[in-house]
Amino acid sequence: MEPIIEKNLGGYSALTGEYFISSMKQKYNAINTQNSITRKSIALILAGGRGTRLKQLTDWRAKPAVPFGGKFRIVDFPLSNCVNSGVRRISVITQYKAQSLIQHIQRGWSFLDGRFNEYVELLPAQQQIKESWYQGTADAVFQNIDFLRRHSADYVLILGGDHVYKMNYETLLAEHANNNAELTVACVEVPRSEASAFGIMAVDDEWRVTDFIEKPEDPPSMPGHPEKSLVSMGIYVFNTEFLFDQLIRDHQDENSAHDFGRNLIPYLVPGHRVYAHRFLDSCVNKVRGIPYWRDVGTVEAYWEANLDLTRIKPDLNLYDQNWPIWTHQEQLPPAKFVFNNEERHGRASDSLVSGGCIISGGTVNRSLLFSGVKVNSFSHVEDAVILPNVNIGRKARLRKVVVEKNCIIPEGLEVGFDSEADSQQFHVTDNGITLITPEMLGQKIHYSD
Repeated sequence: MEPIIEKNLGGYSALTGEYFISSMKQKYNAINTQNSITRKSIALILAGGRGTRLKQLTDWRAKPAVPFGGKFRIVDFPLSNCVNSGVRRISVITQYKAQSLIQHIQRGWSFLDGRFNEYVELLPAQQQIKESWYQGTADAVFQNIDFLRRHSADYVLILGGDHVYKMNYETLLAEHANNNAELTVACVEVPRSEASAFGIMAVDDEWRVTDFIEKPEDPPSMPGHPEKSLVSMGIYVFNTEFLFDQLIRDHQDENSAHDFGRNLIPYLVPGHRVYAHRFLDSCVNKVRGIPYWRDVGTVEAYWEANLDLTRIKPDLNLYDQNWPIWTHQEQLPPAKFVFNNEERHGRASDSLVSGGCIISGGTVNRSLLFSGVKVNSFSHVEDAVILPNVNIGRKARLRKVVVEKNCIIPEGLEVGFDSEADSQQFHVTDNGITLITPEMLGQKIHYSD
């Protein structure tokens, strides 16, 4: 019998005498089935915020544009989650110092094909509806309501652009549809003893939201886990027409701050079908059973999350080929390590060293180096996060630092050994992490990176 080929995905097995469906076809069908709801959805990433707690790291860029992990930007994580989940219609709302963010997205995210109704589009603040900048997260979406109407989607997935995590949005969307919900809020579980610092979702046994409480003294517990509470992640799924109606209503409310967490959600909970979604059910990266989700919004949290990647088994898995993090790739030569004699050695241990770096007779321990960093002879770098294109002078010693891009570290400079002395020139956190920028070094570099 002649083999029967179905679109090159199936055939006849001469060995068993049976027809088969190849794993490729099974995968193809599974993707089509799973992504049916994602094709009816558009994602809206709110990427206009400064992130003031990152101090001078956001003087020249929005928080979502801050480099992370040696080669990425923070915004690459929600963007990659969208693409990996099958959500291929993505709009990014920008506002504060957006040039580097816009440039990054244009260079790194232009691979989606508009001929197949796939895109990443930028929505800069344009004062389309009123002569003011965005007043809150809900107002940012409202001012782009005309653009959203053109896409004829059934669901709108609203995301923040400033957290590091890996999440399958298809699972979230499917749960929203199955619950016949009007709004679904993604939630992460935190110890109840720590929940007073967050906005908390109270839910019933069916995970319908019964209350939204901002920073309560006595946080409600989640069903079946009295020691935990549910914190809103700032990730929402709305039925499209329902969202538009509520945005218009909120816009007309003069007493509203026009913010999803402060105004829209508390208003909707009593009278509408609002459900909570457990991040545990859609998380792609778990650490000992706990979903990985990081707000890298402070200098210390940023330093810790980056340095964790240098561990033998980091909490965030960047090597998972089933859920890759996409980004703009610069064409750079491999990292280079030179000098190996009695006087000096170019070496790095327990570190991530990106393309274009040259370790020229210096030593790097437990550190993360972004692209184009040069570590000169007899210098020593330890527990450090070094952003792109930094030149570390000879005999410099850096410990527990975050160094902004384009810094030229002077020869012999020592930072991280005397917090009181460091604080006279640099920003030093309560736990002794030192942030160094070109301006702090007297290098007046005004740039948009």
